[in-house]
Amino acid sequence: RQNDRLAVSKLVTSLTRGSVRSPLAQCLLIRYTSQVIRESGVNTQGGDRPFFDFLESCLRNKAEMVILEAARAITDLNGVTSRELTPAITVLQLFLSSSKPVLRFAAVRTLNKVASTHPLAVTNCNIDMESLISDQNRSIATLAITTLLKTGNESSVDRLMKQMTNFMSDIADEFKIVVVEAIRSLCLKFPLKYRSLMNFLSNILREEGGFDYKKAIVDSIIILIRDIPDAKESGLFHLCEFIEDCEFTYLSTQILHFLGNEGPKTSDPSKYIRYIYNRVILENATVRASAVSTLAKFGALVDALKPRIFVLLRRCLFDGDDEVRDRATLYIKLLDGEATVGETEKDVTDFLFGSLDVPLANLEASLRNYEPSEVPFDISSVPKETKSQPLAEKKATGKKSTGPASAVNGPVPTIDASYEKLLSSIPEFAGFGKLFKSSTPFELTEAETEYSVNVVKHIYDGHVVLQYNCTNTIPEQLLEEVVVFVDASEAEEFSEVASKPLRSLPYDSPGQTFVAFEKPEGVLATGKFSNILKFIVKEVDSSTGEAEDDGVEDEYQLEDFEIISADYMLKVGVSNFRNAWESMDPESERVDEYGLGVRESLAEAVSAVISILGMQPCEVCSLYLFFHETSTVVLVYQFVIFYFSLLFFINW
Repeated sequence: RQNDRLAVSKLVTSLTRGSVRSPLAQCLLIRYTSQVIRESGVNTQGGDRPFFDFLESCLRNKAEMVILEAARAITDLNGVTSRELTPAITVLQLFLSSSKPVLRFAAVRTLNKVASTHPLAVTNCNIDMESLISDQNRSIATLAITTLLKTGNESSVDRLMKQMTNFMSDIADEFKIVVVEAIRSLCLKFPLKYRSLMNFLSNILREEGGFDYKKAIVDSIIILIRDIPDAKESGLFHLCEFIEDCEFTYLSTQILHFLGNEGPKTSDPSKYIRYIYNRVILENATVRASAVSTLAKFGALVDALKPRIFVLLRRCLFDGDDEVRDRATLYIKLLDGEATVGETEKDVTDFLFGSLDVPLANLEASLRNYEPSEVPFDISSVPKETKSQPLAEKKATGKKSTGPASAVNGPVPTIDASYEKLLSSIPEFAGFGKLFKSSTPFELTEAETEYSVNVVKHIYDGHVVLQYNCTNTIPEQLLEEVVVFVDASEAEEFSEVASKPLRSLPYDSPGQTFVAFEKPEGVLATGKFSNILKFIVKEVDSSTGEAEDDGVEDEYQLEDFEIISADYMLKVGVSNFRNAWESMDPESERVDEYGLGVRESLAEAVSAVISILGMQPCEVCSLYLFFHETSTVVLVYQFVIFYFSLLFFINW
């Protein structure tokens, strides 16, 4: 009955008047009491909370756990006042000097939480908490120092900074991050103390630490620079010193980006150029590219520095990384006025400093689908809406698609980029043209056999490439010269043109072997293929892991598979099938008959049609039930129509 508010209220009323002896039971009663208080609110007539006297009386209990539970319950009350907090703060202050670490931890943790909302109420405990900074328990020390940072006044900041200097080297990174966030809040609270706090952050930034810790410090310095104008130049200088010896690429690029936005606005922007160009000389390609962009921003905003920036950017033209060279070339053209991004200098500045207003995934998809022509790529044509499905990208103006695909305005299916990249890297297949479709892997072996093999069918305009993914599951064997012998006697329209064997197949290390077939263009060639895995087996010494020099030729029978019409079709979604159907050319229509065999249900028949045709179902007509005069239920339909949208690989 814990969800019955009235029942819980009656239970609390009866138990608070009686005597509950068990400390654990009293703690549970305190929790139920605080729940009733939260749901009841403040008494509007007297301004008192119901049962608050009970919580206050528990602060005088003999059991320490009951006292802590009552103090925590009072501090967690909604809209708690300073008068209500006073008795709880008093008992928590006594626990700060306890000999038991668990009591000190519980007290300082509760006070730390109270300090976020009522810092003045905790001020009286500051002297006791300062003694906890040197506590052997680092969790207690961290909570004490962060509480002091929340409750301290402007005059105590310098003293706290001195105490924390030795403290920071003794705690873990996770505690250091908490301290850094507290220092940031304190600096925003007392902006005039930014010098001492900024110096402290810069000192710990140069010490050893992990990525999260260093990122917390960098983020804090950046926030202070943005919110406290007087701290800009000193903060930028500290960040410049940090990137001179920064091991994290992410932080270096983040600082360089921020420096490019804020550095040109300072009184002497030239003093930052040395730090930026050092990154071009000493860092990896990612940081070098970011440094080139930062230099360009200085050149665009500070006319006096533009000649010097030109010299540095021209040196970047000889960089070993193409990204760095491309950026340097682009920015030189922009700053020199040769590249056209607008009519005014403001357009150049917007290009350099403006944010990308289109989703990066949409831009990437548009660039992949762009076909080079006389019409340049138009970034305004990139969709700005984020969609989970592949986007239908616009082709170059002036090119008209033909065939059934032009009537269907659905999203263009994307090809698996990993397959396309893998196949294009093999010289034997590089001349086959653009990959149209890759099938899902089809298993050619049973589970838990000696060798695991599946096949992926890659469809081109005039070729089919069979990719056999092989895995050796025997630790004592090494397979070499692995190849699949394919019998295409039942696929007369296919002729083998190339084969790429797998040189070595160690244990539990997947590898691929390929067989390519030529087929007539413009024909949906189908057929059945038989497969035999052939290889050379070499025994492996389990103690040394080395294989023997001599091997034995062996073979392994694989399952047969077929290439069917569905392998030549891509599924396309159509939002308005009727309009798409009526707009199609009548010459695109084809009629054929397929046998579905015996099916137990209509749903199973639909699945069979989808599997055979490999198309996307768009609409299914309704079936009607009515009652015969004899009350027999009869299922009546003249015919069932399945509409399928399709994107054919060839023009029929």
